[in-house]
Amino acid sequence: MTPARSLLTPAAVRARAREMLALGTAGRLTAFTVHLDRLPAAADRVVETIRQNYPDLAVPFHARWRHFCFGGRDLWQERTAELSDAFGQARAAFDLAIVSVLLDAGAGMAWRYRDAALGIEAARSEGLALASLRLFESGALSLRPSEPFRADAARLALIEPADIAAAFQVTEANPLVGVEGRAALLNALGRAAARLPGARPGGLFDGLVNAAARTGEGRNALPAPAILAAVLHHLGPIWPSRITLDGVPLGDTWRHPLIAGDDPATAGLVPFHKLSQWLSYSLIEPLQAAGIAVTDIDGLTGLPEYRNGGLFVDTGVLALRDPAMAGAANTVDAPLVVEWRALTVALLDAIAPLVRERLGKTEAQFPLACVLEGGTWAAGRRLAAERRPDGGSPIRVISDGTVF
Repeated sequence: MTPARSLLTPAAVRARAREMLALGTAGRLTAFTVHLDRLPAAADRVVETIRQNYPDLAVPFHARWRHFCFGGRDLWQERTAELSDAFGQARAAFDLAIVSVLLDAGAGMAWRYRDAALGIEAARSEGLALASLRLFESGALSLRPSEPFRADAARLALIEPADIAAAFQVTEANPLVGVEGRAALLNALGRAAARLPGARPGGLFDGLVNAAARTGEGRNALPAPAILAAVLHHLGPIWPSRITLDGVPLGDTWRHPLIAGDDPATAGLVPFHKLSQWLSYSLIEPLQAAGIAVTDIDGLTGLPEYRNGGLFVDTGVLALRDPAMAGAANTVDAPLVVEWRALTVALLDAIAPLVRERLGKTEAQFPLACVLEGGTWAAGRRLAAERRPDGGSPIRVISDGTVF
């Protein structure tokens, strides 16, 4: 594996994150101090949230599918009844999940989506999910009028910012962060999907089915890191060009001067692949529904975004050296943000066993995907609502709609 390709793995994300945590516990980071003695209290808050949200402890995986559930209704499952073929359902689910996750970057605190059919108003991830579901089921992404539940490459390549603005109800009074960036991502997705079976994002399902048949784990079994590998291989080029190494675009990878790594060629580089991993988690259930056993789910990492990261800031596990920086215009490539994200990944690994111990669960019974869902993400959101009037992030980050 080349040095560049080595960064396109969850193992690299985890290794660099742990290196950042080691720097933090040694007091060597420029933006943060780390207080591991406060991690047990953070775990207590997570467990409290899990027990409130899931009293039976039957926590599903952290995935986009949770955001299609409103008022006890699973909107996507209601629609899949119209698709009788299991593989056809999976391809449609891949189409929806890939489009919806790409549109899931932070919406901003002011944006809302109003759904007349449900009679509700939704914001943030739930609002973005609902808006993307309505866009998808309308058939606006399909070239086949008789098959609305699909996203065709040629249609995605033609999406314009005005289409996103209309579908997401954007007005001067209802601004959405990164409209142009979201449209550009769907255009790039269209170009990438043109090379997949069926010229649609759902063609990635067929490739993973073939990969499952070739694994050494037995027919129809696939390790979760292989999902991420396929996502990065086929869809990695859609991300805006930031850092490349030996001609390979590194996607959600950033620089930090203190990270040495294990190869001089990649020193100073910190990979995350947040949206790609979020997507990988979201593709597990369609694969399982189609009869593919997904293994090594904890091979993926925790997600470095502001709910998980906010949990550690709001519980005091992480503290800014300069508190005034919380409200500064922090860009995604700033060392402060790179530190925060990497520390979040490492601390999610550290808090998971504490959560399992308190719940009386093993790693096999309660993988990281459940810890996230139950969980750290929900606890981070709850703490944010308690501490800030807008329920937003404890640290301001300027996003272009393609990272968070």
